[in-house]
Amino acid sequence: MVGSLIAGVSTPVPLQTGGEITGNIENFGAAVAVGLAAFGAGYAERGIGAASVGALAEKEDLFVRVLILTVLPETLVILSLVVVFLVGQG
Repeated sequence: MVGSLIAGVSTPVPLQTGGEITGNIENFGAAVAVGLAAFGAGYAERGIGAASVGALAEKEDLFVRVLILTVLPETLVILSLVVVFLVGQG
């Protein structure tokens, strides 16, 4: 099973319920990429969120800048999903 994943060959894997799962290395790589991008975005937002709340407490005029900086890491996840869909079509 692992050898077929490394070779990139889609092979059916029997389940206990009688069904089959087909998978290949591209799907696994895409899942890892999106998962790591989401983890990285969450890690970045942790620090940005704490700093932005402190900045907003002192100056409410910074709301737009804080909002942009808070949303910016989420673009990583969106871009990784776009890459997944582009690789899936190829």
